[in-house]
Amino acid sequence: MKIGVLALQGDFREHGIALSKLGVEPRFVRLPKDLDGLNGLILPGGESTTIGKLMVAYDLVEPIRQFAVNRVIWGTCAGAILMAKEVGQEQPLLQVMDTIITRNAFGRQVDSFEIELDVPFLNPSQPSYHLTFIRGPVFSAVFGRAKPLLSLPDGRIVAVRQDNLLATSFHPEMTEDTRFHQYFLEMVESVHEA
Repeated sequence: MKIGVLALQGDFREHGIALSKLGVEPRFVRLPKDLDGLNGLILPGGESTTIGKLMVAYDLVEPIRQFAVNRVIWGTCAGAILMAKEVGQEQPLLQVMDTIITRNAFGRQVDSFEIELDVPFLNPSQPSYHLTFIRGPVFSAVFGRAKPLLSLPDGRIVAVRQDNLLATSFHPEMTEDTRFHQYFLEMVESVHEA
């Protein structure tokens, strides 16, 4: 299984560490040719406007859109923003997921927070998961083929899946818990075998 992590800006190294813990050596993607032969791709958290501009500068927008047609992509925080159809402001987007996102939905950096939630689809025997939100977005609309996966107690949607696409508004790479990365790898495996 060959997994890439978009490595233009943001916390791509942390995703690489999480994948390595699961026995997968990541390929850091900086140019279109780096996508060749990959089964899955992670778009990391960071600054979505900066990552988007760099994707344009390095001619990665269309190759990643084509990658999304039949391979697995997971966007965390800024990555989820880049996957959305609309974000309420002008910025480069992949527009591959049937979602509308509200950026910085919880406030500024000082309003970042952590919460324990039950996420039974990761492991029913160990449902509690520690979520880290850093200037996190929320999914203000989920439509078409996209389906909500996880919501906060107040009902705000923070994880969405659409076929071979996964988006989370929190940062699983900021914890020691690799279950979300394992879930992503299982998605990759099922699409790869299909």
